[in-house]
Amino acid sequence: MSSTEQQSVTVIGLGPMGQAMAAAFLDRGYAVTLWNRTASRADALTARGAVLAPSVEDALAANEVVILSLTDYAAVYDVLEPAATALSGRVLVNLSSDTPERARAAARWAAGRGAVQLTGGVTVPPSGIGQPSSSTFYSGPREVFDKHRPVLEVVTGRTEYRGEDPGFAALFYQIGMVMFWTSMLSYWQAIALAHANGLTAADILPHATDTANSLPAFFAFYAERIDAGRHLGDVDRLAMGTASAEHVLHTNADAGVDTTLPAAVVELFRRGMDAGHAGDSFSALVESMKKAEA
Repeated sequence: MSSTEQQSVTVIGLGPMGQAMAAAFLDRGYAVTLWNRTASRADALTARGAVLAPSVEDALAANEVVILSLTDYAAVYDVLEPAATALSGRVLVNLSSDTPERARAAARWAAGRGAVQLTGGVTVPPSGIGQPSSSTFYSGPREVFDKHRPVLEVVTGRTEYRGEDPGFAALFYQIGMVMFWTSMLSYWQAIALAHANGLTAADILPHATDTANSLPAFFAFYAERIDAGRHLGDVDRLAMGTASAEHVLHTNADAGVDTTLPAAVVELFRRGMDAGHAGDSFSALVESMKKAEA
């Protein structure tokens, strides 16, 4: 890339994520325009050559591609609505976290103001930004994704396109978060139980790691059966799983630690039992979980 062909991008939102993204673009030789409510957050980046725009309008006007790294979509509207007249012709790479429905609504909102939204769901923390092995889900117009893919690959080396529906990138992101938060909470629960019995987190780490590493095989085994609607009790039975979940609950209660999480697990198992799935695989709980409880 010659000096006359220097690529450029605008980054709006300079929390830890936004700062990491702006730094990654600077590392790759991009001309970077910034905007943030707290201007001082741009100091380290402007010292490296980034330009701090005096207003959101100026930040939008500087470049076709605008990276949005804000807390949620409410913050996106708060920042962009006053500058809506400057949105025409912009490509909004919206990497703010929120729900699929809000992503779809934001895409319609942007289109009504002459802009195009690419929804993004970044799967790594700030330390993973700019890394070749890191990935981000994207959804929205395919031609826009293809045209600006080199820009997107600066944020994370892997870009996973999930279709035209602007909500799908957010959906895949939230699926990951469903698994991440509950998995980490289960680890905290295990540590609390260990501490109550005189053990440390380090003491149980090898066992916890082995347990976590066993999960992919279970995911693969049950995925095919669940998609086929086959919850056969040939390998496991919900009744046995319920007894095990209750043992987990009682073990935590006996140790005097918080039982909110294991009690919620037992409640899900008991709902499956009440629905008549005692002799089926515990994968039948998926059917119960597809429906909101009345």
